[in-house]
Amino acid sequence: MELVLNYPKCKYSEIISLRDLDNINEYLKKFSSIKGPVEAKFFVINDSISSHQLSEFKNIIHKINACSLTIYSNNRNTILAGKSLKIDSNFVNAQEIKNKLHLFNSKEKEDTLHEGTVRSGERISSNGNLCIIGDVNPGAIVSAQKNIYVWGKLLGIAFAGKGGDKNASIASLYLKPVQLRIADVIAIGPEEKPKNHYPEIAFIDEQTISINPYIIETKN
Repeated sequence: MELVLNYPKCKYSEIISLRDLDNINEYLKKFSSIKGPVEAKFFVINDSISSHQLSEFKNIIHKINACSLTIYSNNRNTILAGKSLKIDSNFVNAQEIKNKLHLFNSKEKEDTLHEGTVRSGERISSNGNLCIIGDVNPGAIVSAQKNIYVWGKLLGIAFAGKGGDKNASIASLYLKPVQLRIADVIAIGPEEKPKNHYPEIAFIDEQTISINPYIIETKN
């Protein structure tokens, strides 16, 4: 059984392998601090999951702000149990499930999730998107080929779009970096502290780096 958590706003996916559904709470604790909606996809090959188990699983998933839950399985009992709970359940063969998982695995190798503070002198880089759950202290450098998302304070240096992607962006819950760089455009961080208590995002606008409120849309 594989659980894929996809964070559209963070452009990050995480694959969790489960032996059973009893220990899923432990797996999900580290993801509870990521803000924004979550798309949960449950891949089940051969295993028969009861409606009782799926009901508990559904309740746990919704605690982490899941906006959707989809099941893919080649087991008819699992599909019927999912449909009885009004879960989007799709009967597909085992090879198709493996193919879908392979696509997510490919994405996961590009993107990077870092948990904890990035301290002075540390460097973290990603070949895709970089998502940091924690603060980036002064003296730390974070970089990514694509976007950077800091769910904490960004106080160090951040470099997004390393390969020249001018559509890349840098978002943080508290944006007061020493320096920002997106592709070949560089900006020095503001001297004053952020006055507003909401996330902000930096992006290129007419060859300069602009900072706007980062509004996360949620589905009702």
